[in-house]
Amino acid sequence: MASIAASISSCFHGENLLSSSCSSLFSRTTLNFSPSISGSNFSGRKQFMVFAKRLSGLEESMRIRREREQKTTTPIKRRTPLRRLKVSPRLPVPDNIPKPPYVSSKLLPEIASEFQMHDEEGIACMRAACELAARVLEHAGTLVRPSVTTNEIDKAVHQMIIDAGAYPSPLGYGGFPKSVCTSVNECMCHGIPDSRQLQDGDIINIDVTVYLNGYHGDTSKTFLCGNVDDATKRLVKVTEECLERGIAVCKDGALFRKIGKRISEHAEKFGYGVVERFVGHGVGTVFHSEPLIFHHRNEKPGSMVEGQTFTIEPILTLGTTECITWEDNWTTLTKDGSPAAQFEHTILITRTGAEILTKC
Repeated sequence: MASIAASISSCFHGENLLSSSCSSLFSRTTLNFSPSISGSNFSGRKQFMVFAKRLSGLEESMRIRREREQKTTTPIKRRTPLRRLKVSPRLPVPDNIPKPPYVSSKLLPEIASEFQMHDEEGIACMRAACELAARVLEHAGTLVRPSVTTNEIDKAVHQMIIDAGAYPSPLGYGGFPKSVCTSVNECMCHGIPDSRQLQDGDIINIDVTVYLNGYHGDTSKTFLCGNVDDATKRLVKVTEECLERGIAVCKDGALFRKIGKRISEHAEKFGYGVVERFVGHGVGTVFHSEPLIFHHRNEKPGSMVEGQTFTIEPILTLGTTECITWEDNWTTLTKDGSPAAQFEHTILITRTGAEILTKC
């Protein structure tokens, strides 16, 4: 399941621009200032350095490109606000399929304090679970088209998972009633599949987690449905790029906060908001554990360790990052109704980098 809330206890769970190499960015002018205030004993003249910032060639070209895109792209399509429709009963899971311990309770599990660290056997199990999750997600994406309901996607995901002898991790997690999260348009995350039909121009995040041989594999992707407007397509593209940039800084010994810095830097270039409330998390034999991965700029302590697994799953918005949650206590929407996009991978920290476990 994609994100857990950063306020977990009460909710769901370079370059120096002033260096000498940057003369193209700043011009320097010396001004001679002669005070003439009556009664003052100023001797001589004081010099003041005034720095006037001007755009570099790269910054200027990016500004021009953004302006051109805003003039030439199609306007954002007006969408009917989401509302909850009919949610069908939860689907059965064969008795012979092992189930995670939280299934027997409707209470939301606590976030485990231990990091998910693995030996060679554990890594092999994580690879298997994550590979299955990736294949299920890829198949779910082929179902995205106008008129298909999110409930139909849930049924297909459920069947593929149990056919593989695995359990759909979201089902029964804190009472969640479905086997996958489907978050459409302004839904940031944790959308519950229902009878709503996808419309031409929608975007939908499908979040798949499987529990196979005692290990969870967690991944999500935002898909385009039909003819999506250019502004929303760009949001989806940049969100995926943010995930890639976050992963690129990961390796043994790297600081966790570098992930949020890199994601925020890229999102800000396009004027997108990075949602702070929902975070990545450790994943392995436990669905959600420390460390919590913040996608925005932060000063949280902690470093990555070889053999560790966790998710990175940024959510970007075209408008506000403020959100509202429906009475079902899961479905979370942008407060202003603007589109949101999310991508997620489970990664394994190695000595020199990170292995993406949920990549087909």
